[in-house]
Amino acid sequence: MEVSETTSHAALMDGVYAKQRHIYDLTRKYYLLGRDQAIAELKPLPEQTVLEIGCGTGRNLIAAARKFPQTMFYGIDISSEMLMTAQSNIRKAGMENRIILAQGDASAFDPKTLFGINKFDRILMSYTLSMIPPWEAAIRQGLEVLSRDGKLVFVDFWDQSGLPAWSKVLLKKWLDLFHVAPREGLQKAAEEIARSENRTCNFKPIYRGYACLGTISG
Repeated sequence: MEVSETTSHAALMDGVYAKQRHIYDLTRKYYLLGRDQAIAELKPLPEQTVLEIGCGTGRNLIAAARKFPQTMFYGIDISSEMLMTAQSNIRKAGMENRIILAQGDASAFDPKTLFGINKFDRILMSYTLSMIPPWEAAIRQGLEVLSRDGKLVFVDFWDQSGLPAWSKVLLKKWLDLFHVAPREGLQKAAEEIARSENRTCNFKPIYRGYACLGTISG
């Protein structure tokens, strides 16, 4: 994104979540399915580093830090409002020494400037691609800051092919309220981007196509 676009998107997200951030985790747990599966898929080795792109309230980072106690975690988000909630949650969880946050644009950020790190061993993108306008650029940026033998894990909305047609209509109307748009070309794009980077993409629908879980590694 250009600077003006980045600023505009940040302002949009701050506007959406200025109040929502206070009840985000309570409400989203019912329909952001597969997040814990994505966390489990990270499987970092001790002393490795994990970055979450679009960390929101810090929910995933805290859960992952508890699951993998010998790993350092980092998170970026474009919304300063969400980062305030994330920092508060991390402090309450006693994880300030293991989770470090910074504000950044998912499609264009410098990890060296933000964290003093060039590459990460694992990257998590949980229900962020459906919120990022240049979502393909965000995947490429993730791979740009991923170590050669690292793994990028993503989970997001999918085509709901195994669910009743009415549920897809209702979900779309709900997601539109929050500027969320499931990416119909996600599988193809992820596979093509992975191939262009000489990496392997594994993609699978979960919950009857409600969501998808993917990894890019190698």
